[in-house]
Amino acid sequence: MTAPRAGGSSIRRRYLALAGFGALGAVAAGQRQPARALSMTREIADMTWVEVRDAIQAGFDTAIVPSGGLEQNGPHMVIGKHDRIVAWAARRIAAELGDALVAPVVSYVPQGGYDPPTGNLAFPGTVGVPGPVFAAVLEGIARSLKLAGFKAICFVADHGPSLAGQAETAARLGAEWGGAPQVLAIDSYYADAAETAFLRAQGESSAAIGEHATISDTSELMAVHPGGVDLSRLPASPSSFAGLGVVGDPRRSTAARGDALMALKVSAAVAQIRAATGRAAG
Repeated sequence: MTAPRAGGSSIRRRYLALAGFGALGAVAAGQRQPARALSMTREIADMTWVEVRDAIQAGFDTAIVPSGGLEQNGPHMVIGKHDRIVAWAARRIAAELGDALVAPVVSYVPQGGYDPPTGNLAFPGTVGVPGPVFAAVLEGIARSLKLAGFKAICFVADHGPSLAGQAETAARLGAEWGGAPQVLAIDSYYADAAETAFLRAQGESSAAIGEHATISDTSELMAVHPGGVDLSRLPASPSSFAGLGVVGDPRRSTAARGDALMALKVSAAVAQIRAATGRAAG
């Protein structure tokens, strides 16, 4: 992955600084192999531990922890919709902030009850975990990132039932640690008022906007992972949508709408993180 363009020269300067720290770290460790500059990536999973350490020392001390979900999304969208959307968003949020790294997406999130199955678990392919399990996973991730030296840990969920768990975990760890590091539940990312207003301005009704697997998330997935959407799989009559797991009408979804909606979500998240951490735009 190449260095993100958002932020322009300030981000490029940070990457040059990171490369310098990487070389110094190698020399200090007495490595016999030639020192290598840091990878041009913001994703922790694609970095070595040395690169993560040096990145944090160079000021990349905000961690974005995205959570998605594996759930039914009607006959027209892949089960990994949330993962794809939030992974893309997390990278953009990090690029906009200019000082953040991205943890791997948490795919296993609350999806409903098991016996009898409720919510999305009534549909094959959905994989869910109990709410306390999801919260415990977030806690473990946050404790690991604290050990690494991050100063701000930001939970970003793309799935409604995940919001309570991330908020509770952030509040509890924030109280335990006294704000060092900060643990933030970035709920503005999922707040849909701006997206709804955007779609209403384009003439969409409340019924069409709906609640699940409809215009918003279908358009977003078309923008970030077009191969995950096939609108031709929808039946001709919307009267059968509900039985297929669709609450709303996704037939007028477009990638252009998705671009606009993703921009709203990313902008809201970046603004909340900057306000909470007191960091100015770079």
